[in-house]
Formats: sequence, C-alpha cells, structure tokens
Amino acid sequence: MILLLSGKPTVILLINGRPITINYLQENAPAIIECWYLGQETGHAVADVIFGKVNPSGKLSVTFPRSVGQLPCFYNKKPTNHRFYVLADPTPLYPFGYGLSYTTFEYENLKISPREIHVNDTAEVEVDITNTGNVKGDEIVQLYIHDLGSFPTRPVKELKDFARITLNPGEKRTVKFMITPEKLEAFDLNMKKTVQPGDFEIMVGKSSVDVLTDTLTVLE
Repeated sequence: MILLLSGKPTVILLINGRPITINYLQENAPAIIECWYLGQETGHAVADVIFGKVNPSGKLSVTFPRSVGQLPCFYNKKPTNHRFYVLADPTPLYPFGYGLSYTTFEYENLKISPREIHVNDTAEVEVDITNTGNVKGDEIVQLYIHDLGSFPTRPVKELKDFARITLNPGEKRTVKFMITPEKLEAFDLNMKKTVQPGDFEIMVGKSSVDVLTDTLTVLE
C-alpha cells in the first residue's frame, strides 16, 4: 500500500479464486487487473495487457461485494433478497458482467420488434454500439431478462445471451438478439417449464447494472 501513497502509477494484480473485498484498492489504485489463476504464462499475459499489446475485454463472471454484510452477493437475486449492513451502500463494488478496456463504448437505440408477442412467438432486440475511444477494442454485449409478474417469483434479472464484437475507433454496429420462448420460460409450480403471459423487462448493456431497458409484452 506504500506504493499507492507514493504518487507513482501502480497497477494492482489480483491473484484469487473468488470475489474479495478491495474497497481500499478501488479508491486508491489507478488500475486493477483481475488475473484469477492464469498459470505459467501469467507474466506474459499481464505484460501484454499492461504495455498495450492486448486490449482487455473480459467481464466479471461474479459479483464483488463491498462488505461481508452483503454475502451472499449475486446479480440474479430474488426481489425480496436484501443483504447489507444498516446504513451501508447496498450496491456491489463491481457488478457481474463488469469490465474495462483501453477504449469506451456507447449504447443507444434499444428496440424490440414486435413489442407484443404470443407465448410461442419470437421477438428481435437490437441496439447500436459505438466505439467512442481512440483504439480498436472488443465489447461483450449482454442481454438480461426480468419477468415482472411471475409465480413463483423469478430473479430481478437473468443473463440470457451475449455477443462479442470488435469495433474500430468511431465505428458503430447494430447488435441483434432473438427473444425465443426458451429465453422467457421458467419452471412453474408444477415444475414444468412454461412461458407465463405478462410483461418482461429486456435489458441490454455493458454489465448487469449498466443497461438500457425496454418492455416486451407476452400474450396468451
């Protein structure tokens, strides 16, 4: 931690097998690289990222909590799940699906067509992604779904699809997903997978919390 106080640029490498609380590092370190367990090529892989040979594009497959008071901490919790210390920030330190690179991406123009379907039909979701930075980079576009009126209850969001795209600086691309019955269905009280009619939130974005949202209505 002395290096962080010295004013010198410091890159923190995390070598771990599970989420950890790193509030101090998040507040003071200019860069953090999550390495997990890279193996014998750790040095080469990290050097390629630090010196810009590789533009990182990975996304977190877990949620990083702010404190033990949030445990267990996961993005697809039930609506009644509220675990955090009194007067503490209930949001995760780093959410599921989070990840930075040497460029930035802008999401816009989320569209669902058609906006109403029957339980056995499909809908198309599209969103425009623009590389707003100065270097070429990959982005992992994530699609989440939330059934607004299910019984039994379902998670506040569920990752249902994703797409990796490569964009040059200033390039824009339209990414499309298909909403099929398989992506909408869930187990009912009889333990049979079914699509329940009602409204579904369709979310597309950079992570499980940084999303654009629209509504799809499913009819009988």
